[in-house]
Amino acid sequence: MKTPKFARLKPKKKCCRSKPRCKRCPVVLHKVHKAQQAGASDKDLVRVFKSARKH
Repeated sequence: MKTPKFARLKPKKKCCRSKPRCKRCPVVLHKVHKAQQAGASDKDLVRVFKSARKH
């Protein structure tokens, strides 16, 4: 199964802490990567991505 596009993004050097967090924010991508390593499905990864951007 192909991973979602945002799971393959390269993070920026530093988080800008804007609200909502940008798509390439290292904090957002770290949370997505952790969920991916835990075995989350593609649908769950989308949910984690949206949730991480909100906070």
